[in-house]
Amino acid sequence: MKQGTTIITLDNGYHLWTNTQGKGDIQLLCLHGGPGGNHEYWENFGEELADLGVQVSMYDQLGSWYSDHPDYSDPEIAKKYLTYDYFLDEVEEVRQKLGLDNFYLIGQSWGGALTMMYALKYGQHLKGAIISSMVDNIEEYVVNVNKCREEALPADAVAYMKQKEAEGNWNDPQYQKYVDVLNAGYVDRKQPTSIRHLINTTATPVYNAFQGDNEFVITGKLKEWDIRDQIHNIKVPTLLTFGEHETMPLASARRMARDIPNSRLVTTPNGGHHHMIDNAPVYFDHLKQFIRDVEDGSFKANSIINPNRN
Repeated sequence: MKQGTTIITLDNGYHLWTNTQGKGDIQLLCLHGGPGGNHEYWENFGEELADLGVQVSMYDQLGSWYSDHPDYSDPEIAKKYLTYDYFLDEVEEVRQKLGLDNFYLIGQSWGGALTMMYALKYGQHLKGAIISSMVDNIEEYVVNVNKCREEALPADAVAYMKQKEAEGNWNDPQYQKYVDVLNAGYVDRKQPTSIRHLINTTATPVYNAFQGDNEFVITGKLKEWDIRDQIHNIKVPTLLTFGEHETMPLASARRMARDIPNSRLVTTPNGGHHHMIDNAPVYFDHLKQFIRDVEDGSFKANSIINPNRN
């Protein structure tokens, strides 16, 4: 497979930015979060997994920073491309155009939702699935993320945030200061300068369509996200990886480890939602052990590592 950056043309005519790193017979495709984020926290995966002979491919989904941006203000374009089905089938088309099969799929947050859906619809192409910081329904996430802010902030700050949310005043400076506190505690605990930008690179139309305006009040399509009754049909070896101090509920992760028949749950100490950065050594130890175990046929289902550490 070609190394470095390649722009692929989808059958719909739009272009996606892709990048492939590393050499070897093991293939890993990475799906970023958001929705409307980008690939950047995958950039060191080729280097980290080089000793296993893993070739790592990543891409920016349609509408995200390095790929084409459709005119979502056109209702017909929004109706066609701002859907679960579009982004799921986009993964399959990228797989085909990159020539991947019998591969590992890893998804972070929103990408984890796509990974679950892909394993259910296209699981015949997977050797293994890695669900990173994503649960199988949004209801439990909303309860947990609001619990996080009640624990992290004084009552008057939480009341202030809820008032601004009711007003729709998401850009209020004090509100954003409280969001920064929560991000530092539960999302990017390490606060790396390497993935900071001078401007906001989030694909806002995509984020708004699925999430809404912020992380605490879900008004977009994800409000109805719930596949709890389906995940038992994920049959491929599955790694569930979560930070021990993050926005996603670990209680839900433990239930998922019971419900997905061929799964393993691992947690990362001192890790937030982006625990691949917050505590990279532990994150990659877990990921590499999973790949080794699947590759040599020693993977054991329903083994849980650090399940009770919150």
